[in-house]
Amino acid sequence: MYKKNKKNVSHDFKLYKCCGCEICADACPTKAIVMKENKEGFKYPSIDNDKCINCGKCLKVCPMRNSTFRVQKYEKPIAFAVKHKNEDDRSESRSGGIFTALSDVVLNNNGVIYGCILNEKFEAIHFRADNKEIRNLMRGSKYVQSSMKGIANQVVEDLKNDKVVMFTGTGCQVQGIRQVVPINLQKNLLLVDIVCHGVPSPKIWREYLQYMSKKYNGKITAVDFRNKKDYGWKDHVETIEINGTKHDSKVYTNLFYNHVIIRPSCFKCPYKNLNRPGDITIADFWGIDDVVSGFNDNKGVSLVLINDNIGKEYFEKQKNDIIFKSVELEKTLQPPLKGNFIEPSNRKKFWHIYYTKGFEKAIELYGVIRKASIEDKFRRKVKNLTNKRK
Repeated sequence: MYKKNKKNVSHDFKLYKCCGCEICADACPTKAIVMKENKEGFKYPSIDNDKCINCGKCLKVCPMRNSTFRVQKYEKPIAFAVKHKNEDDRSESRSGGIFTALSDVVLNNNGVIYGCILNEKFEAIHFRADNKEIRNLMRGSKYVQSSMKGIANQVVEDLKNDKVVMFTGTGCQVQGIRQVVPINLQKNLLLVDIVCHGVPSPKIWREYLQYMSKKYNGKITAVDFRNKKDYGWKDHVETIEINGTKHDSKVYTNLFYNHVIIRPSCFKCPYKNLNRPGDITIADFWGIDDVVSGFNDNKGVSLVLINDNIGKEYFEKQKNDIIFKSVELEKTLQPPLKGNFIEPSNRKKFWHIYYTKGFEKAIELYGVIRKASIEDKFRRKVKNLTNKRK
């Protein structure tokens, strides 16, 4: 339970034990909690002591403090490699199109989808979709932490109105929704968690967009965090469209993979393992060439983990829309499924340079071009793990 004196909430607690999901603010019955950005651009709860009644509900719904599940999970997930049969749907998706296939099942049942979109300012926010046009805005990766303000209450309201609801998000976001939804309403709830590398700072994302706008002297009209159409699935190039002209870069990509702009709690995440919070887990299937020969055409392959009977039920419902192969779970173990990344020793140095010398100086040192593709790096790690087990 939060104490009246906010000084008892330690600095360490805020940084490493808060994932910024905003579930506590939604759940607070007196609206005593407001999310505020810290100097790195990550949101943390600020508590109004005059409104706080010490009910403890904020702690009961917190996914960083409640990582056990209230549903029966399989002893270990059932793994599949998946591609959508519709090439247009797969082209518009970041990986193999499994999100589209699953969400179509829900929408065709008059249900609603919750997922991440970019708003008119290119900020990542969670949003509600009751049609395919809005749902399509949720396709594709967004490498920045999304705002969840008000979403938990919307989900609960939809379930109270007997809507079928599919919620997609990072592990902490999914577990937060599971915590806040009463058990008696979960019969119509499908939770899909995305294998998460870690969430980057919204502040640095804003700085990067301003930098690109200034560099090319124009207004940003579109962004693509990973341009699959021009570069294929296995490469990672961000494309920023300014005044109708596309500009490719790997500056933001490199900041992300250097881990210097990742939220501190992501280095102590309770969901970087096979004990997944969702009914279904989805990801890019890195290392697919070493698992299913000939399945990869560089247009995208999804890794799908079925974690319980609810997940199995929905996977069965969308089988006619996908091409899938059953795979050995042990051969799918990407780094975020095995454990947390170690916080880089140069993370503090990056932020010191950013605060004292500005964004452009910081990216001179940390925005270098990566020589190997993501898929190559994951494939090597999968191979190394396989060799060790042999």
